[in-house]
Amino acid sequence: MVGVSKKINVGMVGYKFMGKAHSHAYKDVGMFFDMDADVVMKAICGRDEEGVKAAAAKFGWESYETDWRKLVARDDIDFIDINAPSDAHKEIALEAIAAGKHVFCEKPLALNLSDAREMLDAAEKAGVKHGICFNYRFLPAVQLAKSIIDSGKLGEIHHYRATYLQDWLVDPETPLAWRLKKEVAGSGAHGDINAHSIDLARFLIGEFDRVVGHNRTFVKERPIPVSTSGLSGVGSSEKGEVTVDDATAFLADFKNGAMGIFVASRFATGRKNANTFEIHGSKGTIRWDLERLNELEVYFREDEPELAGFRRILATEPQHKYAGNWWPTGHIIGYEHGFVHIVYEFVQHIAANSPFAPTFLDGVRCQEVLEAVDLSIERGTWVSVEEV
Repeated sequence: MVGVSKKINVGMVGYKFMGKAHSHAYKDVGMFFDMDADVVMKAICGRDEEGVKAAAAKFGWESYETDWRKLVARDDIDFIDINAPSDAHKEIALEAIAAGKHVFCEKPLALNLSDAREMLDAAEKAGVKHGICFNYRFLPAVQLAKSIIDSGKLGEIHHYRATYLQDWLVDPETPLAWRLKKEVAGSGAHGDINAHSIDLARFLIGEFDRVVGHNRTFVKERPIPVSTSGLSGVGSSEKGEVTVDDATAFLADFKNGAMGIFVASRFATGRKNANTFEIHGSKGTIRWDLERLNELEVYFREDEPELAGFRRILATEPQHKYAGNWWPTGHIIGYEHGFVHIVYEFVQHIAANSPFAPTFLDGVRCQEVLEAVDLSIERGTWVSVEEV
């Protein structure tokens, strides 16, 4: 990278599903983007030495550690990337912040709102850069949606409808992975995938006012895993209790007067990763689906009647944010590219010492909505987000 003299050394905790996604981002970002700092994949960390050593070699990390405390204490690390299970986020982040490291963390930020607020407070007091991996914000079609809304072309926003639907738990013999244990994950479909829907809503149209929800756990017990890999695994004959939700739905009122509907489920048979939003305004509508992530559907009331209808915009033109850094027009990008884009932004803001978003504050705001929904389910009534 011509002209780059500064190096920013990354230390990462976690090496499985998200570890692979983040590693890919660090490896490719300098190839496609002009960077103000050279990203160095200094060290990766995981408890299983055989597994993390293999990951380091495969993903391109210079070294590995089996103790995250040793990773955080290293003088040759500038920022810590945390994509370990949710129960580890707070402890790792607080120690990294105390060591003066910048921190980039997977969502949800913490197991609960109290911990998330503690992480935010520590990061702000220390003056380090802090970011949360709400990667879907950084896809070109989502950026286009944001631009259309901010321009006023949709007019007054009336409805926000979001779904995040998967089916990887429909089989009752799917093993009891860590994502199904409240003490490790914090919550199930709600905190895992509703978190993305909540952040996209905040990013696109604004803050939540009040919520009311309900949830279900369809399969109460599952085989205890012998081994796991990503969202799959091998189970034993022994079973353990599922302590999180399989599906959570909620209604919302936004502070701008819009109303919202949110559904997150891991039991939506046939839906593999259907993260969608549809936004209705007084002047038009936009719709997006992660499974067709390069496309944005748009409808404008001002179109001539004989030409009115939904149009499909392929967000691969150089004018679409980030798209021009990849391939010629029409040559689509994929799921992994959102991670590249957010890593690009985070590293650039570290190099420039400028404000970055989404930060731990966005993680806290998301956690507020998550916990307000949980509280509404407990009470059986609407709950103001400001109550939590």
